[in-house]
Amino acid sequence: MHTKPSDQGTPTTEDPVAHLWRGTVALRVVTFLFAVGTTAVHRADYERVWLAWAAVAVMFAWSVFTIRAYGREDGRRPRVVVADLVLACGLMSLSPLIMTDRQFVLDAPLITTIWACNPVVAAAALGGQLAGALSGLLVALVTYLNRGALSVDVVRDAVLLTGAGLVIGMASATARRSAVRLAQALRTEAATAERERLARSIHDGVLQVLARVRKRGNELGGEAAELARLAGEQEVALRSLVAAAPGGSTPDGEADLRPALQLLATSRVQVSTPATRVMLPAAAAFELAAVVREALSNVDKHAGPQARAWVLLEDLGEEVVVSVRDDGPGIPEGRLASAEAEGRMGVAKSIRGRVEELRGTLELQTGPGEGTEWEVRVHR
Repeated sequence: MHTKPSDQGTPTTEDPVAHLWRGTVALRVVTFLFAVGTTAVHRADYERVWLAWAAVAVMFAWSVFTIRAYGREDGRRPRVVVADLVLACGLMSLSPLIMTDRQFVLDAPLITTIWACNPVVAAAALGGQLAGALSGLLVALVTYLNRGALSVDVVRDAVLLTGAGLVIGMASATARRSAVRLAQALRTEAATAERERLARSIHDGVLQVLARVRKRGNELGGEAAELARLAGEQEVALRSLVAAAPGGSTPDGEADLRPALQLLATSRVQVSTPATRVMLPAAAAFELAAVVREALSNVDKHAGPQARAWVLLEDLGEEVVVSVRDDGPGIPEGRLASAEAEGRMGVAKSIRGRVEELRGTLELQTGPGEGTEWEVRVHR
């Protein structure tokens, strides 16, 4: 995506398909000159010459208008393209009034000639492949209705118009998607650079102070040891914050799962994630992070304040696996069933319920003195 300076000196984003619009303007000029030349060549054979030149005059006026409109980003509007299409079909429908029967028999060009293809190109540049293909079919249909017979030329024009609209529309849609993804990549790069700058600044200041407080507090003992413990927790949390990958979602509605898990790291929770992004639908990423938070909450509630936990995120291509393991006392057999029977639905709703909504699988491995491990698998 390119930027260009505005009148006020601030950069503005250029339309990613501006090159297609410039091509549309050039095509408009070339096809109009061709229409003028065709009308001049066939003028002696027309039944109503004055109407032919009147149609050419309208084509000239509309060409000037659309060249100005399509040359500006604020002029590339659906209503202009629709009017372009309607006018081209309307002028084409004047052909039976202008041309003689002999000209139709000899397959002489309609009054608009190839000038009528311009709305198809404009529709494809604006609306993508579907709009381009439908516009091409409409112009081809009007061509057939005006000629009154299905011929090789009519079929050829229909194929060319529909195919051109489809191909140009695909190019337009691809250019827009690429521009959005490039913009997102640039934002991610800028966010990463800013995080690195903040990380260096924090490391040189806050983290060094917290590390010194933790070390000195442990040396002094007593109440200072408690302050050292708190300083250590904040140090770990701050390191996790500055090390987390940039968040955000893509235009396709996907989000990187890593940042949401990396922010859960504490002095007792270690989080391991891949170096590359783990993309999932944004809703699925949110629910998986909630499952992990609930599992870690259960560690705090039931495994004791000294228990440690490990979170592992794996991207296996077709599926994403998240494991949460702790070194607590484990869950006695039948404990979860009895808790659910008593109406305590924490695990059933917060963990199992979320995994079921994601159409994933949940596996629990635990036993007395063996700790607890939850493994969640979600298929892409």
